[in-house]
Amino acid sequence: MSSTANDKPKSKRPRKFAREPLDVPPGTNALPSRTANDVAASEQPEPKLKSKASLLLDLLARPEGSTLEQIVAATDWLPHTSRAALTGLKKKSHTVTSIKTGGVRTYRVVTAKSEPIFLQVGTEAKVDS
Repeated sequence: MSSTANDKPKSKRPRKFAREPLDVPPGTNALPSRTANDVAASEQPEPKLKSKASLLLDLLARPEGSTLEQIVAATDWLPHTSRAALTGLKKKSHTVTSIKTGGVRTYRVVTAKSEPIFLQVGTEAKVDS
C-alpha cells in the first residue's frame, strides 16, 4: 500500500467557546452607556432587608416570647426548619428556653440584662440562667 496525500486526516472544526467574542470594533464601548436614572438610582443605597435569623431573634427577645406557630408565620419556614433554627441559635451560644403552658410551647431568648426565667418542671421550680 502506498500512501498518498489524500490519506491525511481532515482538519478539525474550529473550537466553539461558551462565550463567543463580541464583534465590536476596537475603541468602542460594548456596554450601553449609563442613563441619568441609573446614576441616580446607584447613588441612593437600597434599604437592607432584615434577615430571617435576626427576625427570629427579635421574636424570641420579646417579653412574652414566641410560639412555634408565630415563628412559622413570620419567617415562612416549615415547623421543622424553625426548630432547627432554634437549635442553631443554641449552638451560637444564645440561651433559648421554652415553657409549655396550656399545651402551647413558648420559646424565649434569655439576655444578660433579663432576670432568670423560672420553668415549671413537674412540681419543682427550676431556675435556668
